[in-house]
Amino acid sequence: MTAAGDSWRIAVALPNGSADVSVDLVAPASLWAFAALAHGAGAGYRHPFLTGFADALAREGVATLRFNFPYVEAGRRMPGPAAHAVATWAAVHAELAARAGDAPVFAMGKSYGGRMASMAAAEGVIDPAGLVYLGYPLHPPGSPDKARTAHLPDVPQPQLFVEGTNDPFIDPHDQLEAAVASCQTAEIGWIDGGGHSFEVKGRKRPPAEIAADLAPQVAAWMRRHSGAGPT
Repeated sequence: MTAAGDSWRIAVALPNGSADVSVDLVAPASLWAFAALAHGAGAGYRHPFLTGFADALAREGVATLRFNFPYVEAGRRMPGPAAHAVATWAAVHAELAARAGDAPVFAMGKSYGGRMASMAAAEGVIDPAGLVYLGYPLHPPGSPDKARTAHLPDVPQPQLFVEGTNDPFIDPHDQLEAAVASCQTAEIGWIDGGGHSFEVKGRKRPPAEIAADLAPQVAAWMRRHSGAGPT
């Protein structure tokens, strides 16, 4: 199977104006689903982790649309207001849904990007078939008292939390498990020994390769929640 790529820009209506953000579409010759894929707080849409994950999903028959948030597009390092990220998710999801036809559209994100997708879904501005979080940042490392979970029960769609067992953003694990249990439909996919970017201590591997290994598990979950049947 081969995948074709395309790039363009999407206009985003922000609370205080507008912005254009860059997007890349990777689509296999034969596909059954689409996914919008957001970057983490410290990396843009062409980070090797995201490109490796997108290429691996293409081999599973899933097309992905990667995109920047406005703060990255503007050359800033720190995320802007959450409302800007939610507005970006709304624009990207609408763009992808218009292209998908009858195929299901999922929302995915690495760390910050996934959390922003969950907020957009909780607010009802996106309606994906399901959401996938690659390392959900439950709280800042060492600060479990600052949990980012209040909105998760308001997400009506199925949610998959792909989490490394050594991720400091979800320590202690029982806090994450309680948050997932509070959701309407959610489950955790554990990656044994994985850190926040699924790196395993003592095992040096490039980010693209690490991310590619997550794709079969994610695609199998997508099939279960899309009516596409088992893998």
